Amino acid sequence: MLTRAPAEPTIREFEAEVTGVDGREVTLDRTYFYAESGGQPADRGTLGGVTVDDVQTGADAVVHTLESTPEFTEGDRVTGVVDDDFRTYCMRAHTASHVLYGAGRQVLSDLGYGGFDISPEKVRVDFATATDIDDETLVELERLVNRAVWDSRGVSWEEVPTEEALDREDVAFNTKTEEGVMDDADTIRIVTVDGWDVAACGGTHVANTADIGQVTVLGRSNPGEGLTRVEFAVGAAGIDRRAAIHRAALDAARELETGVEDVGEAAKSLRADRDELEGKVRDLESELLGGRIAGFETVTKEEATWRVGVLDGFDANRAGEAAKSAAGEGDGADVVAVVGAGESPYVVVAAGDESGVHAGDVVDEVTDEFGGGGGGGPPFAQGGGLDADPVDVTTFLREV
Repeated sequence: MLTRAPAEPTIREFEAEVTGVDGREVTLDRTYFYAESGGQPADRGTLGGVTVDDVQTGADAVVHTLESTPEFTEGDRVTGVVDDDFRTYCMRAHTASHVLYGAGRQVLSDLGYGGFDISPEKVRVDFATATDIDDETLVELERLVNRAVWDSRGVSWEEVPTEEALDREDVAFNTKTEEGVMDDADTIRIVTVDGWDVAACGGTHVANTADIGQVTVLGRSNPGEGLTRVEFAVGAAGIDRRAAIHRAALDAARELETGVEDVGEAAKSLRADRDELEGKVRDLESELLGGRIAGFETVTKEEATWRVGVLDGFDANRAGEAAKSAAGEGDGADVVAVVGAGESPYVVVAAGDESGVHAGDVVDEVTDEFGGGGGGGPPFAQGGGLDADPVDVTTFLREV
């Protein structure tokens, strides 16, 4: 016999006759344990005082896998106790997924249902939609869901002839996750959220959306297959997450010296100021680097004038850009070679077009002498991981 949990989800304790025992696997003449299906996990609880580890739908009956081999045998009557907290959570979470899909019907175009899943911390619903679910859309989905909760909409379920259900355009189907809903059955179980959503579903649900409680949307992702995944929290997890978000918003408002409703604009203004300051800092750094390079000692080698020196406090990328700007610019330097000070010295070499120097060859000579690695072309090259004092490297560059 299949589980009676979807039809009578409020029953938490029942008596039944044992119809089979195979090690830890037990079947009953009737059961109110929900068997894992369609994204809803199996119920927790006890059977004959033994903890239930798993519940699955077998070929002919629901199979309860117990934590240990039971003492009762076939023909005995046992008491089943469904874990109230977990069942209630699953009912709320599953119904919330229907309400979220109903909200999606209002704001998402070309909507299709890609499945859902319940975990102890969060619930996810996969939408197939042409709409880009951005932050504003997420907020609207959350608002609509919680409004439906507040409106106390009735939730009901019924068995509908398969052909009739399939002909109805208002019914959401997902054969991938709702296993067993249409497996050559004469009827399909339809769950209706009054005035909001209709879907083929074999799960357990609350009788009224008000029983769902707080729903907090956590975020979105792209799991592939053209789907957008929306995750949310229900119950205590949803309340805690909402409190954390509110606390963070208040903290941000305090630091920005504005109201919570103006945090976005204040942050936008702060970011613009930061970008402007970063631009000014980069310009000042470029001037500073240019000045330091201009102060490097010069040496003439094979009719090319080199500027060679050590830089401290700048990475190879910044030093390289400065070297390229200074090489062959008519300030008396055909080639600029910079050695970076620090725990891992680097070398960058920039050569002007008329210098006759191949920067890559110079870096190869340095790394051959001092270790490390690197490379580049005629106008620019760099190397890193040098095992030497930077001063020794500059001496080598002047003399090589």
